Amino acid sequence: MMSFTTIKTNQKTFLENYLRGTGKTLTASDANARFGIQKLPARMSEFRSAGLNVKVTKSSKGTARYGVSARDVNGSRAKMFA
Repeated sequence: MMSFTTIKTNQKTFLENYLRGTGKTLTASDANARFGIQKLPARMSEFRSAGLNVKVTKSSKGTARYGVSARDVNGSRAKMFA
């Protein structure tokens, strides 16, 4: 398991690199179990506020799965969090 005490990046930078334009998705429980990220919905809200296109799909159980498109709301692929 990678936790944020051992890698030299913050959660938003890591998540942007992991999710943005890659086609990968995460649930809150995936993010917690795999990367030690406690509040994925809060990070996704911050991404939306920054102008990224966050895609949310709900499973039949009501679990939210988050992904981020390559382009932001202005059509740019530039990194938001460095």
